[in-house]
Amino acid sequence: MLVASGSAAIGRELVSPVLTIGNFDGVHRGHRAIMETVTTRARERAGESVVYTFEPHPRKVLQPGRAPGLLTTPAQKLERLEALGVDVVVVEPFDRAFASLSPERFVRDYIHARIRPVEVYVGYDFHFGKDREGSMRLLAELGPHLGFSVTIIPEVTVEGQDVNSSRIRALLADGRVAEATLLLDRPYTVRGKVGEGDRRGHSIGFPTANLEPENDILPAAGVYAGFLRFLDEGRPEVGSRFRAVTNVGRRPTFETDRGLVAEAHLLDFDEDVYGREVELSFVRRLRAERKFPDVEALRHQIANDASEARRLLQELE
Repeated sequence: MLVASGSAAIGRELVSPVLTIGNFDGVHRGHRAIMETVTTRARERAGESVVYTFEPHPRKVLQPGRAPGLLTTPAQKLERLEALGVDVVVVEPFDRAFASLSPERFVRDYIHARIRPVEVYVGYDFHFGKDREGSMRLLAELGPHLGFSVTIIPEVTVEGQDVNSSRIRALLADGRVAEATLLLDRPYTVRGKVGEGDRRGHSIGFPTANLEPENDILPAAGVYAGFLRFLDEGRPEVGSRFRAVTNVGRRPTFETDRGLVAEAHLLDFDEDVYGREVELSFVRRLRAERKFPDVEALRHQIANDASEARRLLQELE
């Protein structure tokens, strides 16, 4: 997959580009429907499927105090798009100068002049240009004059509700990770480096990998069953995956002043993984976080959590 850091950096003429435009945070089921259409049409035309997206997210530039936490890191988004068969991703740097472009200039100078698509597919709520003034109507009017058709991809629904990133964020904020999985079409994952903790888990017989998350969002405080996957070279080798029971919270039993943290205890595994790059998935919520009267009560509950996580994850494998 070709990744261009801006439309001016593509470096070659694209072949019969079939294009979609958007932020695509989460690359959820609604986004997948768009990608499936774009990649299918590109194959039928012997052309290239192209995704045009932005970094950083526009609202992080225009409304930093109200910008949403993102479901995927830039690297995760690119990996998801490549897995869906996309040929080219254009990551346009988004700043205030770019945001000031009129909708017509954006279409003419960036989309048409630099990509020259033959077909454009966008989601039903697509807007573009300065103050999001560009509408589907304007895009549909400009397209035929510039040599491309425009098609709206209808919304995807799950259980009667629209699939969108805002809904997924709300589910994660409530700890409803199983429902978020339905909308994402995969478990929610957070990646980062394993940091050095205070080794409390090790002292009570349940050593943990303390994640330094790169993602903006952790699920609500609670205990979760999921998997931890290694992303970099080392032992265990890259791509190795282990069952895990993860606590997201503030560790109230120890009365620490730390903010929300994610600590994963790997089942049937006991090696030092400090400094490794990992990705942690959240498959099911087992219970809410709570304070225990003493360390022995906590140890007993963690053992029960680990047993429940092992049973549940074995059923899913």
